[in-house]
Parts: sequence; structure tokens; C-alpha cells
Amino acid sequence: MLKLFDDNSQLQLPQELMEYTPGFLQAKEADTLLALLLRVVPWKQHKVMMYDKEILQPRFSAWYGAKRGKDSKREALPWLPELLEIKEQVQLSTGISFDGVLLNLYRDGIDSVAWHSDKDTLPGLKTEIASISIGEERNFDFRSKTNHRLRYSIRLQHGALLMMKGDLQRYWEHRIAKSPVPMKPRINMTFRKVLR
Repeated sequence: MLKLFDDNSQLQLPQELMEYTPGFLQAKEADTLLALLLRVVPWKQHKVMMYDKEILQPRFSAWYGAKRGKDSKREALPWLPELLEIKEQVQLSTGISFDGVLLNLYRDGIDSVAWHSDKDTLPGLKTEIASISIGEERNFDFRSKTNHRLRYSIRLQHGALLMMKGDLQRYWEHRIAKSPVPMKPRINMTFRKVLR
């Protein structure tokens, strides 16, 4: 697997697909937010269909902000002031407005998300998702949908912002793999637009 960065810490993928900003949240701010969200979010472990069987997702999640499509089973929770403040920071930095945020809690190295592309869009439309990681550093892997040998990995740092944009969701998929290494909790906040 290729590293996303070369020795000069330059992105190897086109900037129109992805931007990575380490230290978007200062360490102290990220620490405080992590402790708060672990304590106050009503985390739920959702069920999904896989190979004609219903299984529990290997992570916990919560959705804040605008109600998602009528087919969504996730409850839309009212914004926490702290999440609203982070959303405003992200919008100011990116110039993009977002309707909601999906929080994912990875409790340890066993929690994960399988290969997928985000589907909060309509076919043919570009999707912009701003993703902030706090807590344990984890590898974010992504690969080409047409050539699985073409893959990259980023180490998502505490407080970092990863902006996914353009045709990334159409032509690439991503995952957080399981790890045998003992790990502390990590929360990922993905700010999204909601198509009604």
C-alpha cells in the first residue's frame, strides 16, 4: 500500500479530490471535545444487512443536525453547541455549508468500517464531506473502485481535518481497518450536506 505523502509531505492525489489539514483543532480543544462527546452523545450500535444477514456495525454512531432522507433509520439529534461551533469553523475554513454531522465512535482497534463510498448524494453529483478525527490515530485507507491494487493510506492525526470532495466518492472507496494493536477510543466527525 502506498503512503499518501511523499518525503516532502505533498499530496500524491489531486488536490481536487482531497485536502488534509493536520492540527485543524488544537490538541487541548480536541482533548476536551473527545471527553465531552464520549460522555454526552447517546451512542448507538446500528444494524446493517450483509450477505443476507443482519449484523451489528463494529462501531457506534450518532447523527446531529438536519433530518436525513425518509429512508434513514438514524434519529436526527439537535445540535450540541460544541458541534455547532466546530461546524462553523469548518464552514469558514472550507467555504462550504453543511447540514449535519455523522459521529462514529471506534472504541478500540477492533472497531472498524469496511470498504465503502459515501452515498449521501445523487448519482452524478459531487459530494463534499469534511471529516475531523479526534482521539487515537488510525489509518484511513482508500482504493480505486476499478483497480483495487491502486490504494493509498493516510494516518489521521488527533485534531486533523480531511476534506473529501469532487469525484472521490464516485471513483474511490475508503475504510478504517481493524487493528491487532491495542488502541484507545477515536471519534470521527463527518460534516455532510443532506439531499432532501
